[in-house]
Amino acid sequence: MRLVIIGGGILGTAHAWSATARGHEVVHLEREREARGATVRNFGLVWVSGRSANELELTLRSRELWEEIGGRVAGVGFRPAGSITLVRTPAELAVAEAAAAGESADARGFTLLDPDRVRAINPAVRGKYLAGLHCSADAVVESRQALPALRAHMAASGRYTFHEGTEARSVLDTGSGAVVVDDHGRRHEADLVVHCPGAAHSGLTRELAGELPVRRVRLQMMQTAPLGEPLTTAIADGDSFRYYPGFAGPQVDSLAAEQSQTATAAEHKMQLLCVQRLNGGLTIGDTHEYAEPFAFDVDEAPYDHLTEVTEELLGRALPPIVRRWAGVYSQSVDPGAVVTRVRADTNVWVVTGPGGRGMTLGPAIGEQTADQIGL
Repeated sequence: MRLVIIGGGILGTAHAWSATARGHEVVHLEREREARGATVRNFGLVWVSGRSANELELTLRSRELWEEIGGRVAGVGFRPAGSITLVRTPAELAVAEAAAAGESADARGFTLLDPDRVRAINPAVRGKYLAGLHCSADAVVESRQALPALRAHMAASGRYTFHEGTEARSVLDTGSGAVVVDDHGRRHEADLVVHCPGAAHSGLTRELAGELPVRRVRLQMMQTAPLGEPLTTAIADGDSFRYYPGFAGPQVDSLAAEQSQTATAAEHKMQLLCVQRLNGGLTIGDTHEYAEPFAFDVDEAPYDHLTEVTEELLGRALPPIVRRWAGVYSQSVDPGAVVTRVRADTNVWVVTGPGGRGMTLGPAIGEQTADQIGL
């Protein structure tokens, strides 16, 4: 079969990967020279630890696929680094203890560590905390280099063509297939079209599928110069328990009732996530903003908060901040939905809304779509 995939972010690329892996021909369109949305404005985390029970199987499958991809495409920078969520209060410790004793603890690779064991696994974490919830299943990819590496690998198959700087203007279902016309006037005939618009919910997306049950979420992040030593796992703080459904339960309810976030963290709905890039720098975030219109600038107070928390956990000053940025991702409004997948016409599908889980779940979502549409 011949597919046209619109959108060069992680979901579009994951769908292209699944299609080419099954022997199909793919023409891939991206309106920018390189994807510039949420895919390259994230941590690169393959985050098993916080996923809800109903999506854990899919998450573990995606983790398996990322490891397979990393073995074939070294440029994605896959590392089975794991993560440690560092807790600083009794209320946070209660959540970690419940997670380590929970039904899915083995599947997630959860182990509760005292400070000495934390430092044995991750010697760079020399600061103040009571314990660490280790998740051995979590992993990391290099989000800014993964997509070019995947595209180069697919192109070598002879069945994949990538058109950068190309915007799809129209999609016409012909009954037996579909035709995409781009802004260069080219016609791309296909058996199937898969549109993966990311957070672009208007324009072509609305024309194809109407108003989708999705919303947009804005976040702020930053990156440091090289740390000068390995940070062997990703790290998170106890506030992250509040934002991941995999930790939901009475202990999180007690945490919310008994322990307030700082004013800045509460205002910006913050958690700390921190992962080391291959160049030694740290990617640190993040915030959550749901009410549009979003500001075009970034707020400095969240960066001060993130710096303070990271330095307390590491027990050292951070290297200089070299980049700050904001990003917007698409989130399905149904909390039970992993993604919004709509059949817009006989041979046209729209897939968006993984809700900050695109990098984690991308390969499995692509595989799931391929199964559903009969590739």
